[in-house]
Amino acid sequence: MRYVGDVAVGAVGLGAMPLSIEGHPDEARAVATVHAALDAGVTLIDTADSYHAPAGGAPGDGELLVARALAAYGGARDRVLVATKGGRGRTSDGGWTVDGDPARLRRAAQASARRLGVEAIGLYQLHKPDPAVPYAESLGALRDLLDAGTVRMAGVSNVDVAQIRLAREILGDRLVSVQNRWSPAVRDSEPELRLCAELGLAFLPWSPLGGISRSSLDGASAQAADPRFGAFHRVARERGVSPQRVALAWALARSPVVVPIPGASRPETARDSAAAAELALDGRELELLGP
Repeated sequence: MRYVGDVAVGAVGLGAMPLSIEGHPDEARAVATVHAALDAGVTLIDTADSYHAPAGGAPGDGELLVARALAAYGGARDRVLVATKGGRGRTSDGGWTVDGDPARLRRAAQASARRLGVEAIGLYQLHKPDPAVPYAESLGALRDLLDAGTVRMAGVSNVDVAQIRLAREILGDRLVSVQNRWSPAVRDSEPELRLCAELGLAFLPWSPLGGISRSSLDGASAQAADPRFGAFHRVARERGVSPQRVALAWALARSPVVVPIPGASRPETARDSAAAAELALDGRELELLGP
C-alpha cells in the first residue's frame, strides 16, 4: 500500500486513459479491465474529463466509463479512490488543448463530479499549466473547489519544482499529489520526485512504462521494446515475469511516494501491472537497472 494524502491505496494504480480515447476497447472489455484491476488490488483509478475520442466522443466519456464500471462491480468499492483532472481538451484532429481559466476549471470540476456520481471528487488534479493564465490563478480555482467541498484533495500535473512549491503555498496540505511523466526512458522529473519525497506528496508517474512500451499519447498502444532498456528484459527473463512488471517494480523501489498509474486496455494487462506490487527486486537487480 501507498498513500495519497490520508488515503491508503494499492501500490500500483490504473491509468484509465486507454479505455476511452481513440482506439479504445469496446465497453465490455473496458469494464472487464477495470474490474480485473480492482480484483487484483488496485484502488486508485486515474481519469480526466479530456479522455475521450476526438471524433464521435464527448468530454467526460472516460469519467462516465469509470463510473459505470464501478457501479457494475460486485466487490467492495468504498476503498477506491477515483482521481480525475481538468484543464485540457481535445481538438477534432486528435490534438490537445490547455485551458487554465479559473471559472472554467470550477465548472469543469462540478461537471466531473456529476459524471462520476459523487458529492465530492476524491482527488482533482490540474491537468497542465496554461501559459496564457497565471498559474496562481488556476491554482486559486482548486483552492475554491476545496473550500466549497467539490473536491476533497488536490493535485497538479505536468509541473516543475517551482510550480509544485507555488501549489503548496496556495493549497497547503490539501495538495497531495504530483502527476508527471516519468519512466525508464523519461527521467527528467527526478527533481520533482525528490521534492515530492521531501514534502510527503504522492508522485503518480503517467506513462511509467516508457522505454518498455509505447504510451497511448505516442499514438500506439502496441508493445515496443527499446534496446536501450534491455536490462529490464533480462531481469524479466530471469524472474519469469513481464518486463513491464519489472519496470513498475523498479519505479516502486525508487521511492515510497511513487504510485505508478500504468494504462491498460485488457484485463490481462491490468492484472500483470498490479502484480508489480508483490515483486521485490534485489540490490543486484536494481543496480543492473540503473539509478
